[in-house]
Formats: sequence, structure tokens, C-alpha cells
Amino acid sequence: MLVSLTVGKVDAGVTIEFPSILLPPDIASGSIVDINVGRNKISEASAERSFRKLQDQVLSSFGSAEPSAPILRCRNATQTSVVLEWEPIQLATADLISLALFRNGQKAGNIPKPLSMHTTKISGLAVDTEYTFHLVLRTTAGTFTSQRVTVRTHKMTDLSGITITTGILPAAVREGLTAAVERIGAKIVDGVRIDTTHFVTTEGRGVQWEKANELNIPIVRPEWVDACERNGRILGVTKFYLDAVRVGPPFEERPGTAGTAGSAPAPPPQPPQKDSPQSEASSSSQPPEPNRSEDEARRKEEGGGTDSETSDSEEEQEEQKVKSGGQNEQKMLADERDENRLVSRLKPTVEDGDETEEGKASEDEKGGRSPGDGSSFQDVAL
Repeated sequence: MLVSLTVGKVDAGVTIEFPSILLPPDIASGSIVDINVGRNKISEASAERSFRKLQDQVLSSFGSAEPSAPILRCRNATQTSVVLEWEPIQLATADLISLALFRNGQKAGNIPKPLSMHTTKISGLAVDTEYTFHLVLRTTAGTFTSQRVTVRTHKMTDLSGITITTGILPAAVREGLTAAVERIGAKIVDGVRIDTTHFVTTEGRGVQWEKANELNIPIVRPEWVDACERNGRILGVTKFYLDAVRVGPPFEERPGTAGTAGSAPAPPPQPPQKDSPQSEASSSSQPPEPNRSEDEARRKEEGGGTDSETSDSEEEQEEQKVKSGGQNEQKMLADERDENRLVSRLKPTVEDGDETEEGKASEDEKGGRSPGDGSSFQDVAL
């Protein structure tokens, strides 16, 4: 029987403990056993080959790979924000320490959860301004820096950075929105993402609407896209929020009236003027026409005067009439002035339709205007 033993240590004395189980079965106490000792080179070579193979596997799995530098690129840019993304970081057998973002050579902050997050959004940037970004990966195997990415924010007239996610929309509105987005160079994406700039809908409900609320994405009506297209530039969203109050026209035309929105309303109907007592005063102050035939008959009955006497008396009467007429005319003018003052201080109390023919006649005699020609008591200082 051949027994192979491995020499662990070679020095001046070698002690070999031979297990009794390896002895022949007929060996008893006092038996003599012959042992031949020799070197087995074939077994040594086979053991060497197995060991080297195992070392090569360990080296290839854990000793040759190392962490790689992050690969950074720009995903989207708007007037005031930039969305960056990078490939999943490769750590090999090293441990992660941190992943930091640098802007224009200065550290902007660490990326939270770098093993699961592969995008980030930088907001609050200046319009039409150039920025440079890069990532720095620190591991137990060393520090690795990504390439530098230069991004320029858009001008106010550049609408290509608008990324829209749609919510609940009528079919016709959705078709019009899609056409308008294509015309302005923007894009529509499925689902709310980190690069979604606006959420367009007509109803505030749904899973995507809730997600947009959580990410603080502006939720606007479709009219916002139309307004941006008409103005040729990006507009603020304050007036187009879904829950914003819609401002109507300044003036709505009443049914049955002619006019356009925004025109001044028609003036209110003017109250009729109060019946003026001028007609009564003028009629009472007017002297009656003299009846010459009656005066001549009365004179004949009383004194039987001649024609000359009658003519003299008529001349005297004419002179008296002229004098009395002048006095009466002055009295009429004084009465008329008093009545005008009285009318100007009175507040109109006559209802529509109560104006009498006598009042109308008095207005015509005074040369005044009727309520239908624009006169109004509202302009009289009481």
C-alpha cells in the first residue's frame, strides 16, 4: 500500500506520526514494518497547476477591475433650468464615498442616493447664459472625474426646451395642443418626468396630476401654449394656472342693445321736467286785446261824444296802452326771472307720463328743451 505524506517543515529532525489505521491488518505488537520514502514529482506539479489557476481567478475578479469615471450629458435645457443625466457609476470592488456635482468649477452639492439616481435638475439659472458642469466620484480605490459638459440656457424666444405632459383633455383640445407644440418646436412626453416643464390639463384629477403636484410642476390650461405661440416667446404661467380665476370682458352687452364689449353703457333715461308755472303767469300777465266797438258804443250811451272827441280819446287810450304795455312787459320779465330761480331750486318729483300739455306749452314759450333733447336735472346744483 502506497501512502503519500506532505512535508510541512524541513529542519534537523523530522518527526512523522504514522497513523495505526494505515498499518497492515496482520501487524501486531512487536512486528517490524518496512517503509520506503521517495519524492512524488508528478503530484507536486498537479498541485501547483491547481493553485495557479485559483490565483488567476481571484486576480481577474478582484484585482484587475477598478471604478470608472462617470459619463455626464445634458438631457434638457430651458430658460432658467438644466436637466443633467449620467450612466450608472461603476465601482468594481471599491466602496463609494460620495458623488458631487460641480458648476463652473465650484461645488454645487452632493448627489443623494448616487447608486439609484442618474439624473438631476438645476434651477434658478440666468437666461441665455453659458454654464459648465462635471461630476467627481470619490471611492476607496481613488477619485474619478467626469468630462466637462457646457450648456447654454435658452433665450426667451426659444421654445424648444418646453416639455409637456398632458392630463385629461377633450379629443379636439388634445389635437390642437399637439399641433401647436409641433409648431413651436416643443415636445410632449408620456408621464411626468424630471424634465417635464409643464403639465397641461383641463381637469385637476388623475395619477399624473397628483405626481405633477408632488414635483411642483406648473399645471396650466391649454391656452398657455396658444399664448406662447401668438407672442413668439415663453410667457409666465400665473394667469394660466388650472385653478386661476379667468378674467372676463370688462363690459358685457345687454340683450337688445347695440354695442360692443368694453363700450360705455348707455346713459340712464332723464327724468321729465316739472310743469313750470310760467305759462300761467305769462297768460295772466298778458293784457287782453281792447274791443274798440264796445268802447265806442259805451261812450255814445254815456255822453254822446262826436267823432273828434272819440278820436282824441282813442289817442289817449293808445298812449295809456303803450305805457301800460311797457309796464306789463317789465313786470312779465321780473316774474319770469323769479320763476326761473324757483324752478332751478326745485327737485324734480314728477313721474314719467305726468307732464301736461300746459307744461309743454310753457317750455316752448320759454325756449327750454324737453327731456328728450338731452336736458337733465341731475346737472342742476341744488
